[in-house]
Amino acid sequence: MTYMQANPTMLGLKFLLFALILIHLLPTQLFAQRSKSPWQTLTGDAPLVIARGGFSGLLPDSSLDAYSFVSQTSVSDAVLWCDVQLTKDGIGICFPDLTMMNASNIQDAYPNRKNSYLVNGVTTQDWFTIDFTSKDLRSVFLIRGILSRSDAFDNNRYTISTVQDVAKQLKPVGFWLNVQHDAFYAQHNLSMSTFLLSVSKTVTIDYLSSPEVNFFRNIGSRFGKKGPKFVFRFLEKDDVEVSTNLTYGSLVKNLTFVKTFASGVMVPKSYIWPVESLYLLPHTSFVQDAHKAGLEVYASGFANDFDLAYNYSFDPMAEYLSFVDNGDFSVDGVLSDFPLTASSAVDCFSHLGSNASPQVDFLVISKNGASGDYPGCTDLAYSKAIKDGADIIDCSLQMSSDGIPLCLSSIDLGESMDVVQSPFRNRSATVPEIRPLAGIYSFSLSWSEIQTLKPAIMNPYSRDYNLFRNPREKNSGKLVSLSDFLNLAKNSTSLTGVLISVENAAYLREKQGFDVVKVVLDTLTKAGYGNATTTTTKVMIQSTNSSVLVDFKKQSRYQTVYEVEETIRDILDSAIEDIKKFADAVVIKTTSVFPVSASFTTGQTNLVERLQKFQLPVYVELFRNEFVSQPWDFFSDITVEINSHVTGAGINGTITEFPLTAARYKRNQCLTRKDPPPYMIPVQPAGLLTIVSPNSLPPAEAPNPVFTDADVTEPPLPPVIARSPTTSPGPLATGEKSPNGQTQVALSLLLSAFATVIASFLLL
Repeated sequence: MTYMQANPTMLGLKFLLFALILIHLLPTQLFAQRSKSPWQTLTGDAPLVIARGGFSGLLPDSSLDAYSFVSQTSVSDAVLWCDVQLTKDGIGICFPDLTMMNASNIQDAYPNRKNSYLVNGVTTQDWFTIDFTSKDLRSVFLIRGILSRSDAFDNNRYTISTVQDVAKQLKPVGFWLNVQHDAFYAQHNLSMSTFLLSVSKTVTIDYLSSPEVNFFRNIGSRFGKKGPKFVFRFLEKDDVEVSTNLTYGSLVKNLTFVKTFASGVMVPKSYIWPVESLYLLPHTSFVQDAHKAGLEVYASGFANDFDLAYNYSFDPMAEYLSFVDNGDFSVDGVLSDFPLTASSAVDCFSHLGSNASPQVDFLVISKNGASGDYPGCTDLAYSKAIKDGADIIDCSLQMSSDGIPLCLSSIDLGESMDVVQSPFRNRSATVPEIRPLAGIYSFSLSWSEIQTLKPAIMNPYSRDYNLFRNPREKNSGKLVSLSDFLNLAKNSTSLTGVLISVENAAYLREKQGFDVVKVVLDTLTKAGYGNATTTTTKVMIQSTNSSVLVDFKKQSRYQTVYEVEETIRDILDSAIEDIKKFADAVVIKTTSVFPVSASFTTGQTNLVERLQKFQLPVYVELFRNEFVSQPWDFFSDITVEINSHVTGAGINGTITEFPLTAARYKRNQCLTRKDPPPYMIPVQPAGLLTIVSPNSLPPAEAPNPVFTDADVTEPPLPPVIARSPTTSPGPLATGEKSPNGQTQVALSLLLSAFATVIASFLLL
């Protein structure tokens, strides 16, 4: 039997055919593997957490402490990211960029060595790594590179580390080297490839990324089979890739080409979730397309303190989940400055489902509804709070001039309404019993007049930080009366109860003729809430005035909640005993649990424990998602703050403007583990101060006061004094005379202008 002689051409064709079949089969096999996993990544494995420059959201980028902090706060397989730069003598260092002024004190160490080079076609003046030997850089120290972050660690004298330093001292589970400017170094007779091949003999490189095609073409075959994974890094779509002279927007359309030299791609978040005017657009098919091409997808640009799309309500956890657990796809990894948050998203909050049962028992109490997303106390804010999982929705009670009780975040309409642009702007008045400045108060307008006004979303951090809440909905929604509020709550199947906050009761009785206690009780009865025994919906009455709660206690069986307005460090037993006489629970501030100085926690009080020993549940306010609202210790992550209060301090409820975040935390699947992961352990109070250099420590402050019996005790509410019948003042024509014969227009205009200025500041 004779055999056909092998034809070299036929063998080549067979090999090519085999390779093509293999390329097509590989994604199919991976998809089959993925179908058995809850993760929609390419391989079915959990997304990778990649710590950019270590925990660079807190500590100076690429410092050894930043790298070390990752293992203390993140998933065990978190990968350390090093941006590799070359020095004048060809040593590879971990530093965020080839220019040095932004993230080091280089200009102080070498003030006269600033230089100018062409970088990607742009003339750039700065201090460059290529102008300094590794020995020169020993006297240069790392500092924060983003000004919104704390400068308290800038004096810690963190030195610049070589790639070998990081690998040797940290021994990372995964080590990712990013080469951003290979072509630039080659132009200056420095070879990144030579350095990498040399260092790979003693350092395990798990991932190697670059935005330059030629870098992979030159080094691809030189690592051998045990080399790192190659990841092509896409820059912004309009940027030009230096070796092909094509935009990244063009290259993204040819993923099969990318697959010829890389096993994965890294892209800015906008490739996956485009954003317009800081609102999300529908996600693209990029992740699915890349997976079909057999490419892993890593998303970059995650940081808790960057601008987030308004859809995320300032909650970084929500952003991570939209990339790793959205039902359609999952990226294979995220590059983050805050690996703790990324770790929590992947390990604790993914795949919970809408029906996941609570893992921890505490109340989620809204503050004027979901007032972080919609104007407070509107139908939209309350509906969203209910949808988001609030246990208790609240109504800040105010009164109209015709005696209608309504829900409004402030008695001053100028703080949450567009009243200063309305015909009622001349109704400004100064009421010393309420506040020293003039305002346009709810009791100066009838309910029908108030209903003509537009609500306005509160922006507590617009003036200092330029952070605005949901601008598309800044005037959306309708205000609700107390009756409407109670009916809305009664129709909900998920709410545990309602909370009605009553303030300024003494003034309203004496000067406006309103017995707000009676008004509330009558409205509750008419709405079918009876006397706390005929409905399953819990009714809570809250006030900062003991006299108000004493009055409610005398006339009803509703639960009463005493709010301590001041930040305090302790409370006398006798004061707690007094509170017990008229209150069933207490509200205190977050700073009464964790005192704060210069945005660092300075310790933890025992207030919660002491109040609970007297059988008083403790609710804490105010929780906001904006990162600027949190001390540095909570890592710009509202979930960390909630966890430290609930699991750490043991509070019984959170009062929040963003109920969704707190409600999601209750379903956190890491809470029931015998050994909670490091990213779900409450922060150590004052822990960060232990690593701040002595000359950067915040100055000592006077201790907060102790709450005493005298702070609790108040005289009884004054009797109701009926108002003389008057008509509500309306817009006055120019020259119109007041009853005393004086022309009112001058005073009216003066007050109007003053009110406009005040309100405009408050609504910013």
